[in-house]
Amino acid sequence: MAKKIIVAGLGHGGIAAAALLAEAGYNVTVYESKKEGTLGYDWTDIFDPKAFKIAKIDMPDKDKYEYKEDMTFVAPDGVTKLSQHVPHDKLEIKMERKELYNHLIKNASDKGVKIVYECEVQKPILLGNRVVGIRTSKGDFFADLIIDSCGMNSPIRSKLPSSLMIQRNVTRQQKITIYRAFYNKASDEEVADRFKVLIRPEGVEGISWIASEKDHTDLLIGRFEDFSQEEADRFAEYLRADNPQLGTEVIRGGQFVEIPVRHPLSVMVADGYAAIGDCAFMTVPLIGSGIANSLKAARILAETVINDKTQGFGVEAMWRYQVLFYKHLGTGLAPLEILKNLMFKFTLDDLNYCFGSGILNDYNVTLTADFGSFYDQIDFTDINDLLLKAKQACADTELLKKMVNTGNKISLVTAACLAIPRRWDRKLVEIWANGYDRLF
Repeated sequence: MAKKIIVAGLGHGGIAAAALLAEAGYNVTVYESKKEGTLGYDWTDIFDPKAFKIAKIDMPDKDKYEYKEDMTFVAPDGVTKLSQHVPHDKLEIKMERKELYNHLIKNASDKGVKIVYECEVQKPILLGNRVVGIRTSKGDFFADLIIDSCGMNSPIRSKLPSSLMIQRNVTRQQKITIYRAFYNKASDEEVADRFKVLIRPEGVEGISWIASEKDHTDLLIGRFEDFSQEEADRFAEYLRADNPQLGTEVIRGGQFVEIPVRHPLSVMVADGYAAIGDCAFMTVPLIGSGIANSLKAARILAETVINDKTQGFGVEAMWRYQVLFYKHLGTGLAPLEILKNLMFKFTLDDLNYCFGSGILNDYNVTLTADFGSFYDQIDFTDINDLLLKAKQACADTELLKKMVNTGNKISLVTAACLAIPRRWDRKLVEIWANGYDRLF
């Protein structure tokens, strides 16, 4: 009899892993709280399409996506800008979130995954320290393995016993509140910078963008604090002074969403349990994008399950999933939280200086088009550029101190990621996880 696997929640990584496991012959059921056909926010998402191939998912039809245009990054002074020029091999795609879900769900259904909608996952069911099932609004369900794809505030992860060493909560600075809305296009005049990314506009901790599309203007407001609809409306009005294409009527979206922007979980597995996607904090800490990482992690998780010789899915076997995740993704993602934290320490003058002095340049922001790792953002072979950055940083003593401290922390975080225990040993993992988490 095929082993039974439950995927809790229709997160991108969870549904991709479900498809791979069903194709391999497992009995896979997904339990999702929303109604069929209602998955996905009412907006578009930008992500790396190479993740489809890694997760063994066909590319969507060409009429379902388009390639993302270049971005212009604007310093807090509102004047200094850096331009992104994306090479063709690094192009990301822009796709409707609902269409992406339709594509992933069809792929899973075609491979034999069963999906139960309108079924709220409430808590894990444990037998000792083993996760053996889930309690839902439609009753209790049991399986040999529970894959937690319930997002940042997962009711499973947040209710696991502390003995499993899996972090349950997220701090305020480890999540960003996003307001996203598509406004009517108020002007047909040609816009010089069609996609502007605003770094700490008005001095507020956060990042925003305003993108001029064919029939609408896309506004995103991201802040490391709670804010109201009234504040979102006020900020939109503030932007209209320099962006006359931004109309006053919200024609789509208008939603507030919380997204994790922190290092991946230090422990994401237990006996009979594995976390994936936002539940395991697989987003890029600087920008909150996690679709591509989740799809890539799905392949790692599925192959770990398939290669478990005992098919018992104990923590010793599932730890392999985490080790491989850190090898291929986590070691590049974790240092980006240190860079994000540096943004909190920078004054507005610091940021303006970085933009204007050459410490940051067009080439650096172009690298963000394939933003999956800290090490993708630095060209260690360009000695002249590195020397220029060092020279300009040395001209500002306080800025230099912040950058040196950040560099030291990045080195420590990288070393910690590389030092992850290769085999499960509870004492060693506990020591490693505590030391790793303390770095943030």
